[in-house]
Amino acid sequence: MNERVVSVSWVNQRLGDPSVRVVDVRDPWEFEGIGHVPGAVNIPFEEFRAPSAGAAEAGMLPGAAVFADLVGAAGIDADDELVAYDDDHGVFAARFLVTAELYGHDPEKLHLLDGDFSTWQREGTGSDVSTDAAPTTYPAAFNSEGPLVEIDTVRAAIDDPETVVVDVREPHEYDAGHLPNAVQLDWRTLVDEETRGLRPEDELRTVLAAHGITPDRRVLLYCNTARRISHTYVVLRALGYEHVDFYEGSLTEWEAVGEELTE
Repeated sequence: MNERVVSVSWVNQRLGDPSVRVVDVRDPWEFEGIGHVPGAVNIPFEEFRAPSAGAAEAGMLPGAAVFADLVGAAGIDADDELVAYDDDHGVFAARFLVTAELYGHDPEKLHLLDGDFSTWQREGTGSDVSTDAAPTTYPAAFNSEGPLVEIDTVRAAIDDPETVVVDVREPHEYDAGHLPNAVQLDWRTLVDEETRGLRPEDELRTVLAAHGITPDRRVLLYCNTARRISHTYVVLRALGYEHVDFYEGSLTEWEAVGEELTE
């Protein structure tokens, strides 16, 4: 597994390195009241989440200007290594990282803590050290050639034998209606509830292969929440899957253009 997902020890070894910035996406009261990774900055999930679909360039993005202001206010530079974490297996933190990627941050410099703050509390060293960071000018710009695709791409993918369309919602959501030919993979099947991090790599590959999600095929993800898409996207990229895209439009949008769902 590559460094898209990193361990607590990986982070520990880099604490104090000014080019490695740790981002806590929990609510401010959690960041301040419960504690945080030493030197972390707080960029709450709700602040980089679009108020509604289509509010910005595409999908559930907040808008380049909004994201640039948030990240710049936290003192983050465009060439920094970013490590994100949350309090829910990394699903919210993954959304921050995918948002940064879509706005031009180098994907090789984006890392998800394997687990969440509970994992850090068990294994990490130190806590609550504040960071005073001077604001920066962060050059966010939406990458229209990135992994976020439009509905026409989804239409073409459905009948493409080289592509597997993956619904990362829960089984009952999938059963109520899903895109034709899509397979169902609940994102939580990839995490270990006890460690709160990812399952071992061999188990991940076995689960994915059982769903026909193999590295030799293009993968197109969709869901009704961007964070669940983002978590699965980060995991697949960490496992070396090279061709992973995702669609953030709703199934209501799918039906609105005259397409049907499968039950």
